[in-house]
Amino acid sequence: MSRSQAEIEAEISRIKKSLSGLGRMHPGSLSRQRRTRGEEYWQLSYSYAGKGHTRYVRPADVAQVKRELETYQRFRELISRWIALEIELARLRRAGSSHKR
Repeated sequence: MSRSQAEIEAEISRIKKSLSGLGRMHPGSLSRQRRTRGEEYWQLSYSYAGKGHTRYVRPADVAQVKRELETYQRFRELISRWIALEIELARLRRAGSSHKR
């Protein structure tokens, strides 16, 4: 069943509202590393502007970094959904304009 343009536009509006309330975010992944002496530490790895980066993360900051990574993942999901909706909306608009000719 096909959705109407109004339904799609309403969902896009909800996505935009969700995006505006996301808060702090950071791309990448967090992993626990082990030094040769057996000591453990946290490392943040990410790519930005075509370059790979790694950063040491203090134990006290791990919870915050995890939240930022989760927020970034949610951001990516919302953006992906928005793009899919825009494609669907464009298809509906083109189909509607071809019937009017």
